[in-house]
Amino acid sequence: MRPPATPRERSAPEPAPGQETPDASNPDAPTPSDAPTPSDAPDTGETLARGPEHDAGPGPGHGPDHGVDVGHETGHERAHEPAHEPAHEPGHEPGHERAHAQEKTPPTRTYQEPSPSTSQEPTPRTSQESATATSEEASARPVRETTAHAHQPPDPEPRGSAAEPPVTDLSDLTPAAWPARAAAAWPAVPLLVALALWAYATRHTDVSALDDFGLVSALHPTFWAGLAVLTAGFWFTVRNPRRRGAWSLAYVLGLLVMERATQAVLYSTPLYAWAWKHDAVIDHLLTSGGLQTADQLGDMAVYDQWPGFFAAQAVLVRLLGVDNAAMYMAWWPLVSSLMLLLPLLLIYRTFTEDRRLIWTAVWLFYVANWVGQDYFSPQSVAFALHLGVIAVVLRRYGRTGGRGGRQGQAVWTVLLSVLVTAIVVSHQLTPGMLVVTLVALAFTRRYRHWVPAVTTVVIFLAWCLTAALPFLSAAMPDMIRSVGDVGANVETGYGATPTGTGAVMTSWAARLLSGSVLLLALAGVLRQRVLRHRALPLLLVAAAPLPMFVASSYGSEMIFRVLMFTLPGAAFFAAAALLPKVRTLAADAADAAAAREKDGRSPTTTTSTARRRRVPLPSLPPLRYGAWVPPLVLLAGTLAFVPSYSGKDRINYFPSSEVALVQQLFDQAPDDSLVVAANRNYPLAYEQYWRVDHYWFLDDARHHVDEIVRDPAAVLARDMAGVEAPARAYFLLTQGQVANSEMNGQLNTSQLRRVRESVTNSPLFERVAQNSAGVLYVLKPAS
Repeated sequence: MRPPATPRERSAPEPAPGQETPDASNPDAPTPSDAPTPSDAPDTGETLARGPEHDAGPGPGHGPDHGVDVGHETGHERAHEPAHEPAHEPGHEPGHERAHAQEKTPPTRTYQEPSPSTSQEPTPRTSQESATATSEEASARPVRETTAHAHQPPDPEPRGSAAEPPVTDLSDLTPAAWPARAAAAWPAVPLLVALALWAYATRHTDVSALDDFGLVSALHPTFWAGLAVLTAGFWFTVRNPRRRGAWSLAYVLGLLVMERATQAVLYSTPLYAWAWKHDAVIDHLLTSGGLQTADQLGDMAVYDQWPGFFAAQAVLVRLLGVDNAAMYMAWWPLVSSLMLLLPLLLIYRTFTEDRRLIWTAVWLFYVANWVGQDYFSPQSVAFALHLGVIAVVLRRYGRTGGRGGRQGQAVWTVLLSVLVTAIVVSHQLTPGMLVVTLVALAFTRRYRHWVPAVTTVVIFLAWCLTAALPFLSAAMPDMIRSVGDVGANVETGYGATPTGTGAVMTSWAARLLSGSVLLLALAGVLRQRVLRHRALPLLLVAAAPLPMFVASSYGSEMIFRVLMFTLPGAAFFAAAALLPKVRTLAADAADAAAAREKDGRSPTTTTSTARRRRVPLPSLPPLRYGAWVPPLVLLAGTLAFVPSYSGKDRINYFPSSEVALVQQLFDQAPDDSLVVAANRNYPLAYEQYWRVDHYWFLDDARHHVDEIVRDPAAVLARDMAGVEAPARAYFLLTQGQVANSEMNGQLNTSQLRRVRESVTNSPLFERVAQNSAGVLYVLKPAS
């Protein structure tokens, strides 16, 4: 038995790992010059960086404190959790006893054990210790030494006192690397569960009879469960600063699939009458082979004056070898939403590298963008290009953005010009939104660079004064009258008032969703003071579109377009309101500079330290705020998106039977024929508009609509009598027209039934086609 340690030995400091105390009485003991230096000892950063394979062996300097190796702790756990030691007598610390044993027994042989990360001097061993080691001392050896170094001679050194209990054998347990890999991959579980629930819901959802609540009431309950699981998994993934950003990206992609691709999977035909109209414009470009004027096309010539989107789609139709754009435009909402992802990330990363803030802002943007401008339209592409221009300006035209000299700035100006040109030739409203945003940025000190704004204005004016001049000349009087009339510009007007329980609830869900995001943005501006100053340009990007209310009504849609252009900036500050504390790039740079000045570290070390400190370790916030309110708010917004976006699918969805009925009409209509319908809400409404005329009587003055309702057959026959043979006059009534009229406050069910019965029973009309989606009549020629 080893005698108990003296008070001096108990109070002596423990030698550093991998470093033995020299013994003056031992001639073979290593001298201080031969002993490892303190720099050879691993620091905390090395321990955190080492994988589990480096912890397998208990080589000198690699065991836990006090010489006890538990064998299965990862480097991260050893850095943050206290070591669990076997009980031992007071004062008998293992490290002290090793030094004491070396003083008592001179070594007779040496054995050097290789170390994974540092080179150590040979450690003295004695044959006498090997011969007299007790079974308890042998059991106290690290068990992983025999497994990781089975090819090496056994180490007879006792690693504990005789009074210590034996260490449990852990050699049969799972390696330490498995829990770490499992913890890193756990976000895949809720993501896969959510997608599985979504797939099950799409297979068990019947959309053959939609009601006034649209897709909301038709969805299988597992869809809502999947959306809740997806949101919860995203929140608990993104709030962990050590989680890889790829998981947040995967959850956002899952959100887009569940909310933007569900309709494409469930519905047999593309949504929105406007999408079918744009398909007709593309068909016209492919048929005519060029642009035409208002004398040839009438009101539809406006699309030939902003042909960028349609020309690009015509080329795509030819490249894909399909008949028309209807073959793929059902998936366009998903495609256009994906196009927004890169510019959004670039904009947000301009002001912060806090992944929690970036990805939460992206999530909020997508769930709040219910306006529906992601369908197959020029606005969808122009909006993505708009965000691309904003990203280039924020990142390359600030005081610290241009780092390539004049040549580099010229390259970015060329790219900017290309993006702006693509916007200007594709859409009427987006260039105006871009101009006001760039002008607002140019008035700030950080972005006092007028090249982007001037470039945009010059390209915009050049197009308006040349190609778009015929349309602007005719529309300019109405545009001038609408300037300053805010009330009329935000008024929806006749035929756009939600009517019925489903339509009203859908409208309120959209309003509450938008209002909540805007209130959260205001709370984020007030609460996160660092963002209020550092991210001021993004606040201007959010506020710049608001004056457009004064400029125009844009067909009663200005309020929705302003909301859409405000969302990128509003979502960023709304996400900041859901997080306890956020960081900006400027604040991180200031902290790094302060650390260099205070600690005198090298730039590389300080930058690395600042990067590690930028995202603090997760901690438990106050229960009433951090644990429940933010995820519940995020979940409520995600669920509210569905009725806001899909609640009017009874209007927007046209079954295959309705498409077939309309197609039958245009297959038999001679040139210069006239198609009369209640409204334009049906598929192929503008089909072959260059050879067939269209008339929608609900677009007329209210007094004429009332006259039609009083005597439908006689008044309609009078309106259609001007068509000369061989052209024919057709009257079409479909379920899409009925849904739009009922849900938007035009004609109710009884009035529409009266119109149909009157035409059916009139000798002036002949029914030529009918199916479950509608009926088609033709006006008989005058005798």
